[in-house]
Amino acid sequence: MATKYSDLELALNTLVTEFHKAADDGPTMNTTQFQTMISKQLPGFSKTVENEDGLGQVLQQMGVENGQNISFENFWTLINKQAVQLFDASHKEKKVKCSCLLQ
Repeated sequence: MATKYSDLELALNTLVTEFHKAADDGPTMNTTQFQTMISKQLPGFSKTVENEDGLGQVLQQMGVENGQNISFENFWTLINKQAVQLFDASHKEKKVKCSCLLQ
């Protein structure tokens, strides 16, 4: 009998799978691979990383040093920020705020 996974487990698997796909199954990805993944998987956010200034700001927020590749840990930092922003935007009418940001 096949294991049935929850929606959350499937979502986590998708995050890891998409990271590895973008990184060509490597442990890190370069900025071109990152931009391609963002444009495909986070189109609402992709405008932010279209130019060098925007990309630089996002990489800095993710903890990526100049010239360094992007690790899954860096990517997870971005996912955390995007999840909080999405939650806040979708719950604006209820005036509920998420304080789940990683330190």
